[in-house]
Amino acid sequence: MRQNRLTTCSLGETPASHLLLGVAACLMMVLSGCSIPKLYCASPAPVMPGDFNGTTTADNVADVGVCEFFGDPMLTDLIAEGLASNQELKIRNQEVQVAANEILARRGAYLPFVTVGAKGGFDRTSRYTPLGAAEDQLTYPGGGTFPDPLGNVGLTANLFWRVDIWRELRNSRDAATNRYIEAVEIRDFFVTRLVAEIAENYYELSALDQRLTYLNQTIEIQKQSLEVAQAQKDAARGTELAVQRFLAEVRKNESQRYIVSQSIIETENKINFLVGRYPQHVDRQSWGFITLDSQVLAVGVPAQLMQNRRDIRAAERELAASGLDVLVARARFFPTLDITARVGFEAFNPRYLFDPGAFIANTAGELVAPLINKKAIRAEYLSANARQLQAVYDYQRTVLNAYTEVVNRMAKVENYRRGVEIKQGQVQALEESVSVATNLFQNARAEYVDVLFSQRDLLEARVDLIETKQQQLSAIVNAYQALGGGYLLNNAGMTYKDVRCLPPGYSLCEPVQAGSATGEMELPVPPTVDGQPHPATPDALAPTSLDQVEVEPAAEVTLLPALNQPDKIVKYHGANEVPPEFAMPERY
Repeated sequence: MRQNRLTTCSLGETPASHLLLGVAACLMMVLSGCSIPKLYCASPAPVMPGDFNGTTTADNVADVGVCEFFGDPMLTDLIAEGLASNQELKIRNQEVQVAANEILARRGAYLPFVTVGAKGGFDRTSRYTPLGAAEDQLTYPGGGTFPDPLGNVGLTANLFWRVDIWRELRNSRDAATNRYIEAVEIRDFFVTRLVAEIAENYYELSALDQRLTYLNQTIEIQKQSLEVAQAQKDAARGTELAVQRFLAEVRKNESQRYIVSQSIIETENKINFLVGRYPQHVDRQSWGFITLDSQVLAVGVPAQLMQNRRDIRAAERELAASGLDVLVARARFFPTLDITARVGFEAFNPRYLFDPGAFIANTAGELVAPLINKKAIRAEYLSANARQLQAVYDYQRTVLNAYTEVVNRMAKVENYRRGVEIKQGQVQALEESVSVATNLFQNARAEYVDVLFSQRDLLEARVDLIETKQQQLSAIVNAYQALGGGYLLNNAGMTYKDVRCLPPGYSLCEPVQAGSATGEMELPVPPTVDGQPHPATPDALAPTSLDQVEVEPAAEVTLLPALNQPDKIVKYHGANEVPPEFAMPERY
């Protein structure tokens, strides 16, 4: 009867306790959330022009593969070796792996933590304390007094779960997902720069070879003139001055030949470093067989930079991640609900450990909200907003820089092309002048100074022509990279993801057969959100544009206003929806 009364009394008090708990929860939410500081907004970016200084094309050279663009097997073999062996690229791959592991860590944070453990120890309590005096009078159920000191052994399973009420932990996971894809994009942008740097040094090396060839030709011509001057002196038809001037010019060019040879060694080793090998000879095409300057550069339209430039795509991902960081920091103003539970067995003697009477269990829930001295939370929230502003301005700067690079390099390609045409005419005229001056000098109808200056001017003009054409080739390579070229390795669609684990020596221009043993090393893949596999897409790493993210009027201030949309804010999908930009690729 007493037990029934207790049960009835407990049932009668339950609604009141629930009501009190609800009131306390609402009060904590109001007190903790009413002092959230306002967010600062970024200035809108200038609108991107619709063309590159009046130039647009239907095609885009960024869609042309490396093999087809350069058309030089020796160069593409170097690029293939660089993609397989470059150490910095391998470092970037590990940064991608670190970012993938971060997703696993963030994903586990919002799931329950279950641990198992065992404990053992003993405790002796003074008999001259209330607890010690009481224990001295107790007997355990099996009979007998408790031992002194009193042992304690246990085997328990423990659960801890922070309920993700405000999506703090899931937003943190989604931010890590964005930064994983950002790491992939940064790695791929480095691939395009590596391709451009190898090609640029390759053409510089070929130009140095041609410069050395011209030096050797000039030295031979000047030695012939020196012999003529010596013969004229011996025949009393010339002076020692002519002999010494020709000799000085020969010595000057012979000295210059060693300087050019040193430049060749350094450029070769720069290429060797880029392809990840020790100094050795670099095979290359001769200067006369380079036809890159005949390549037509189709610029497309500026909007295509958003898709083709990997640095812009990376900045876009960082922008999305920083917005989620703001939501994570905002959630810390609100109460947190922690649930703990423990089940197991505990006894003072191991032989009683698995007795039914030794079974223990407890559970508890704790709702805690910050109330006083929330400066650290406020500071972190404002810092997250400041980092979001940094991401916005970095995105704007990256887009502006990409557009400017294209305009500058396309202009450089055209101006240097015209410069090469004029220089070629100058060289032809000087070659003729050297031939005429040499014939006149040999027939004693011209002074040695005319021959000397003609030869010197021809060498300088040839060197200038080589340097101008080299700058033109460099501008073409850099324009190709500025437009996003270098990511596709051939027109068949092969990318670095397809060849990153192939052994050195593999030719990029040989198509990979489906199902062939390529030695591909599969690295651990971060799981998709909610554990669901992501369907294959043509480009699994293609980020979704911010324009495709759902927006709504700024009635609730949760994120920084979207770019060029001061009256709107970015809103991320609910807990049961997976935004497409957070879907994980099957591999990177």
